[in-house]
Amino acid sequence: MLRREEDFRNEGVRIVALLMAESARTAPKSKGEDDVEIIYLDGEELKKLADKMEELAGEEGRDRDFIRDAESVRKSQAILLLGVKGEKSIGVNCGACGFENCSEFKKITRRKGKDFTGPNCAFKVLDLGIALGSAVKVSAILGVDTRIMYRIGAAAMKLGFVRGDIVMGIPISATGKSPFFDRKQPK
Repeated sequence: MLRREEDFRNEGVRIVALLMAESARTAPKSKGEDDVEIIYLDGEELKKLADKMEELAGEEGRDRDFIRDAESVRKSQAILLLGVKGEKSIGVNCGACGFENCSEFKKITRRKGKDFTGPNCAFKVLDLGIALGSAVKVSAILGVDTRIMYRIGAAAMKLGFVRGDIVMGIPISATGKSPFFDRKQPK
């Protein structure tokens, strides 16, 4: 059987995304407590996501980079979403959340911001960052293009794709040139 690369590109991207997800899952977590959520999107969901990002660009106070990033989503074969629920403190009383101790943090009323919900335990946010780094490390090793984008996460939350308080998106592409760099600013 003869198969050209373009015939199995999406399958390859899916395999890389699954390996990225497993690397994110096994990344170190504070106190060994894993609160990271991982979602894989492809196909029609990419169009819904890009459309939502363009819609968000029209909201007052939003930057036009939502349009630029939506174009990156349209050029992707898949998206990996990583999020975390930051409301659960790990109990070290560090004060990074802005409260004197974890007992005070646990009593606060959570507030929905423009894109994310907070305040969040700094260690949960760090766990998300380490998971993101672990995921994109795998893509780099395997030679597949990615870029971490906050605007993807914001749109995914608005669409209800994820439950996290903070979410980032990783578009994934396997083409001759990465669509995630040297991008044109929207007019």
